[in-house]
Amino acid sequence: MTLRLPAAGLAAAIAVAATPGLACPDWRGAPHFGQIQLAAGFVPDPYVRNVTAGGTTSIQGCGGTGWAGFVTTRPDFDLYWSGASSQLTIAVVSGADAVLLVNAPDGSWHYNDDYRGTNPAVTFVNPQQGLYDIWIGSYDGSRRNPAQLIITELPY
Repeated sequence: MTLRLPAAGLAAAIAVAATPGLACPDWRGAPHFGQIQLAAGFVPDPYVRNVTAGGTTSIQGCGGTGWAGFVTTRPDFDLYWSGASSQLTIAVVSGADAVLLVNAPDGSWHYNDDYRGTNPAVTFVNPQQGLYDIWIGSYDGSRRNPAQLIITELPY
């Protein structure tokens, strides 16, 4: 069975699919901990930045089923990525139960809670060039948790 939508219906369906979830934070805000421009083959790899994990804005309902945790309203860090690479991993190491939320250049949202123990990571295969907005939150809504943001092309 093939579903056919009139052109107006198709345009509306695409617009809804491209719209971020109602509970997603605002990717347009200035990042709390700065930004960096990295290109494929960057050195030293990994890039590590000290940050603070946590926030008060719930991400439940931002994206997929089971997304939970709290982030700040505006991004914690902005990554401007260029070049061709087989993979790019964005990860967080913290003593707190951290969550990671990333808005990719195409507007898609990516989430991880427990990649290694309670430390999250998101790996992009053949990453797109452009802006990656990054939020480093906490599962329980705690704030001011020391953390490290890790960006690497190496296997993680």
